[in-house]
Amino acid sequence: MTRSKTTALRALLEILDDEGVDRVFGNPGTTEIPFIDALGDPAAPEYVLGVQEGSVVAMADGYARATRRPAFVSLHVAAGTANGLIGMLNARRSRTPLVVVAGQQDQRHLLQDPMLAGDLVALASGASKHAVEVHRPQDLPVALRRAFALAQRPPQGPVFVAVPMDVLMDDTPVEVPVRSPMAPAGAASDLDRAAALLAGARRPAIVAGDGVGRDGAVGALVQVAEALGAVTYHQPMNDCLDFPGGHPLHAGPLPPVNAGIRQELKAYDALLIAGCRAFTPHHYSPGPPVPEHLTVVQIDTDPAEPGRNFPVTLGLTGPLAPSLASLAGHLRQQVPEYAARARTEAADARHTAARAALDHEALAVYGRAPLEPLAAAHALAAALPDDAVLVEEAITVGVHLRRVLRRDTPGGYVHTVGGGLGWGIGAAVGHRLGAPDRPVVAVLGDGSAMFGLQGLWTAARLRVPVLFVVMANGEYRTLKDTLDSVGGRSAAQHRYTGLDLGELDWRDAARFFGIPALRVGTTEELGAAVAGVAALNGPLLVEVPLRGHP
Repeated sequence: MTRSKTTALRALLEILDDEGVDRVFGNPGTTEIPFIDALGDPAAPEYVLGVQEGSVVAMADGYARATRRPAFVSLHVAAGTANGLIGMLNARRSRTPLVVVAGQQDQRHLLQDPMLAGDLVALASGASKHAVEVHRPQDLPVALRRAFALAQRPPQGPVFVAVPMDVLMDDTPVEVPVRSPMAPAGAASDLDRAAALLAGARRPAIVAGDGVGRDGAVGALVQVAEALGAVTYHQPMNDCLDFPGGHPLHAGPLPPVNAGIRQELKAYDALLIAGCRAFTPHHYSPGPPVPEHLTVVQIDTDPAEPGRNFPVTLGLTGPLAPSLASLAGHLRQQVPEYAARARTEAADARHTAARAALDHEALAVYGRAPLEPLAAAHALAAALPDDAVLVEEAITVGVHLRRVLRRDTPGGYVHTVGGGLGWGIGAAVGHRLGAPDRPVVAVLGDGSAMFGLQGLWTAARLRVPVLFVVMANGEYRTLKDTLDSVGGRSAAQHRYTGLDLGELDWRDAARFFGIPALRVGTTEELGAAVAGVAALNGPLLVEVPLRGHP
């Protein structure tokens, strides 16, 4: 089925409208001039300008997560694509659906190797699910329809389309394919067998992956956990809120190394892994992450995931929310309520005691700046409004935040497992644009913030009410800690090459972009600043001086 014919440029705008695109995140150049001109139409999507492509893609990433639909990015030829690669790599790792379109030089002089031309498909292939260049105007509508469909198909991620300038300028009539709506998939099969494997366990556990939060399946996973009485962990370095932090069965995140995961899981006899890249380690440690004695059931929307890194007893593929809801129903019929309740009460007692001990440890180091990282994390977490979204890119403080956060509202925590620095500022701006009714607090390490500082320009220009909290220790603290852990000359001499940023006044950086700023002097002042995020009518930057590496 096709609609009436139109030009390639008009087809692009028509498809954006069909796909629900109301904002284009971009940084323009000459090859996008036809598109930029067309966006002047009052009915066209709003153009959100970023002054560096890394920030542009990060904004789109945050926007896609907030709206739960693909975001659209416009980049400029080889240089713009190269600058956007870090954001695309993060999106691919975090499974964020993006359609990234880059202008290419006019094909009529590509043989002359014009300025900024290049092999855009080769550049983008390693950072995207699929990359293609369109050479005829007739092919652009089909390529775009494919891109939006593929970006949303599990595993979700960025899809790249290069469009030469002459294609957008061509008046040749083209046909626009009608959008093909996809019926929701049903629950996974073999759920009765999965339930039988889990119901027979005496010490069951669950690992909740980012897919649970992305797919809106948190409530269904809670039902499964409660039906089993199963302790539930976040996946290592979790991207989003995949299990309520205040729930009695919540056990926090798994460590990001195989040996640590194996140690944590050895006490259990059965394990359900839901919506998780199992597992993404940060540092190498020998051996598999899962103890051999465990019965393992793994379910994911991506058929390549179950059994990818270690054998599983049963692998299932299907949409998470209906599959987990159905699994919970099977479990309620097979697991005695008293057994699940006893396991839940025992876990609640352990977790309550651990949380009280952690609170005591954090409160003991409250005080004046420079703050201890644990105290800063605890004060911030305690002050967050219930409906706030925490966008986190604070490498050192982030470790402590994961320990102290007890967020229950879905979507209340956002991170990228991609690890490409510079994401946090842009992602926070995009998230607030996509979910304007929820306050946003971005927690940033000073080292991370330096990579994405240009995102503050868009926040200031659009007066996006985000609280940017910069945790300033003036160093790459996590790398110093790692050097200490492995020993060697640096640890022995307490001299660390290339790991010191020096004293920076982040208030001056904010003011350069026209953003008001303040520096807190105590944990109480930090808590007050965070608690007031809902009253913001524009961006505010808060610098938090931290105690550095000993």
